Amino acid sequence: MSVQEYLDKHMLSRKIEDAVNAAVRAKTPDPVLFISNHMKKAVSSVITKVKARQILDSRGIPTVEVELYTNKGVFRASVPCGDSTGMYEAVELRDGDKGTYLGNAVTKAVKNINEKISEALVGMDPTVQLQIDQAMIDLDKTEKKSELGANAILAVSIAACRAGAAEKEVPLYKHIADLSGKMNAILPVPAFTVISGGKHSGNSLPVQDIMILPTGAVRFEEALQMGSETYHHLKAVITEKFGANGCNVGEDGGFVPDISRQVLPLCLTILVFHIIDQRTLPLTPVREGLDIVREAIGRTGYNDKIKIGIGVAATEFCIDYPIASIEDPFDKEDWEHSKRFCGLGLCQVVGDDLLMSNPKRIERAIHESACNSLLLKINQIGTVTEAVDVVKMAKEAHWGVVVSQRFGETNDCFIADLAVALGAGQIKAGAPCRGERVAKYNQLLRIEQELSDQAVYAGEDWRL
Repeated sequence: MSVQEYLDKHMLSRKIEDAVNAAVRAKTPDPVLFISNHMKKAVSSVITKVKARQILDSRGIPTVEVELYTNKGVFRASVPCGDSTGMYEAVELRDGDKGTYLGNAVTKAVKNINEKISEALVGMDPTVQLQIDQAMIDLDKTEKKSELGANAILAVSIAACRAGAAEKEVPLYKHIADLSGKMNAILPVPAFTVISGGKHSGNSLPVQDIMILPTGAVRFEEALQMGSETYHHLKAVITEKFGANGCNVGEDGGFVPDISRQVLPLCLTILVFHIIDQRTLPLTPVREGLDIVREAIGRTGYNDKIKIGIGVAATEFCIDYPIASIEDPFDKEDWEHSKRFCGLGLCQVVGDDLLMSNPKRIERAIHESACNSLLLKINQIGTVTEAVDVVKMAKEAHWGVVVSQRFGETNDCFIADLAVALGAGQIKAGAPCRGERVAKYNQLLRIEQELSDQAVYAGEDWRL
């Protein structure tokens, strides 16, 4: 093939001429760079390769990281890992060889990406998120993504989402909003973990966490300041009451003071007595935790601007403390009492283990009024598309939505963009402490700054 034939076949002369004319019209000071970028935009982006590796999450446990290549760049994503997995959520594929990372290695998931998923996606347009996610679902062929691994599929799905945003030359949150059909970006209210309990803490607090929600802030930047200041005042309160050792932190950055060892009987029967009959229970450990959080809030002067959320609770707390949100007040299979508790209308009742981000369980909970808010953990469902769909379900039912971290996190801040894009209203990313938690909050600061006077903070409308 001659040079002229080659030029004619690819219409290079016409494309170069168009690029030169565009540079002249723009009066660019660097025409070579301008022409180069113009030519690059003229070519559609396609996926050329997907490469994965095993990395460590915030607990030192293996997880999956992906680099998705297009003809225009490389886009990286890593996935969080839950402490435990439920039978209704997508399967996190691990090797199971106890001699390597105690059975937690993810080399099988990595191999599935490098050898199967990559081959299936090469040549696809990264902007068509639905087709990309569906191609992986079809390749897996199992209901819970157990063949390829939800950790493998989600990592690729997030990386593709970033590539799609880059191709459209828009921020990631804007691209996700376009995929969901939502128009207005909303900065979520952060639910900061300030005290950790349960099995993640090593202390005697029988609930998983106590959180603060700065609903009275005007901007996200102010909310972050409120959270940080309260966190540090709480550190001082804990030091005074429990000593410096009480300021150790749990896996998501919450303090773990050695709160009263009096046993809190959380068995179903006693909780039902408390909720329905208003009988007094030995709730000293939780009250002790709530009291020191309330004292810290008092020291900040933000009393009327910060609400409290807890992982497990009962009616009495909502009366005596500014409790705005409760997660999983009952066992994950106790639909009847979850429904009765939600019906009391005391506060936001968030479905975590009850729902597991599973569309079938969400549908049931909506039908039975078993809760009124979704805790979205994207690795429980496995793709960006499916995460968008379950949020739509929740929103159509007039539920609140909390986009949530996992205990095993990475520095990937995808959930920050996701929360803004879907107008979730709430984000639970841990304490204003530890790099992998703060990464999400810092990304929200960047988004708010980028939106400038168009930025809207959910604030008092946190249950959008």
